[in-house]
Amino acid sequence: MEAKAIARTVRIAPRKARLVIDLIRGKNIKEARAILMFTPKAASPIITKVLNSAIANATHNLSMNEEKLFVKEVWVNESMTMKRMLPRAKGTGNLIKKRTSHITVVVAEKE
Repeated sequence: MEAKAIARTVRIAPRKARLVIDLIRGKNIKEARAILMFTPKAASPIITKVLNSAIANATHNLSMNEEKLFVKEVWVNESMTMKRMLPRAKGTGNLIKKRTSHITVVVAEKE
C-alpha cells in the first residue's frame, strides 16, 4: 500500500526541484527529512511540505506505521510557464519565462 501527495503549480523551476528530489529518492522518512532540512536550496521547504503531507495521508487515511515508511517514488513534472515582458532599448522587449512545477511524492511501508 502506498500514499501520495501532489503539489500543483509550484513557483519553482522543475530543473531546480529535480536537484533536490534526487537526494531523497528511496530514503526512509527520517533520513529524507534530515536531508531536506540541511539542503540550502529554494525547493527544499516546498518538497518538505509535500513529503509531510504524504506522510500524514499514509498515517491518518491508510493507518500505516510512520516508522516503517520510506520514499518510494518522487518526481517533478513541468507545469505551465508564465510569460512576462522586460522592456529593452529601442522599444523592444525580452521574454521572461517563469516556470512552474507539479511535485509528486509517494511513500510506502517497508515489509
